Amino acid sequence: MGSIFASPKKTVIAGVVLLVAIVLVAGGVTGQMTRLDYAWATFSMRWLHVVFGILWIGLLWYLNFVQVPTMPSIPAENRGAITKFIAPRVLFFFRYAALLTVITGLLLAWMQGYLVRALLLQPGVVMIGIGMWMALVMAFNVWFIIWPNQQKILGLVEASDQEKAAAAKPALYASRFNTMFSIGMLYCMVAQQNMPI
Repeated sequence: MGSIFASPKKTVIAGVVLLVAIVLVAGGVTGQMTRLDYAWATFSMRWLHVVFGILWIGLLWYLNFVQVPTMPSIPAENRGAITKFIAPRVLFFFRYAALLTVITGLLLAWMQGYLVRALLLQPGVVMIGIGMWMALVMAFNVWFIIWPNQQKILGLVEASDQEKAAAAKPALYASRFNTMFSIGMLYCMVAQQNMPI
């Protein structure tokens, strides 16, 4: 049992295996797994969307409420552990969680038949449409403002001290913007569940 918890990868694999076992047993007992159908596919896509969304927004809030505010209190000689090892790994999961959240969300909206209507903010899907646009803006910030600037700050790409200093403010402001937007975006996503499409 201890080997399962020896690495996050093994823990996640064990979690997926456990989920498959639960689905097969519960589905077999209830008869819901007698055939794979459209409802199961949309449910699976929604589940993936939620998992990736939790990872994305969880890391966003971790960065804004834990890592960034704590950095000034860490002695300069110890900051290398964060900037060389922890931050690059966090930012890897952060940006790919953003990408996968957007992809699974768009696929889910397409599977449910409201993708274009939501993006055009048509009646009945305005709330989810606003949430989708907010998420798209946030994902843009992750990939095209936060990540390029963080690469300079962390020394992952060559940059002068002046370029590194200049990259700090846009990266911070885009991250704080995303934190602000995440509150309304999450509300819009959840609120739509209680409205007819």
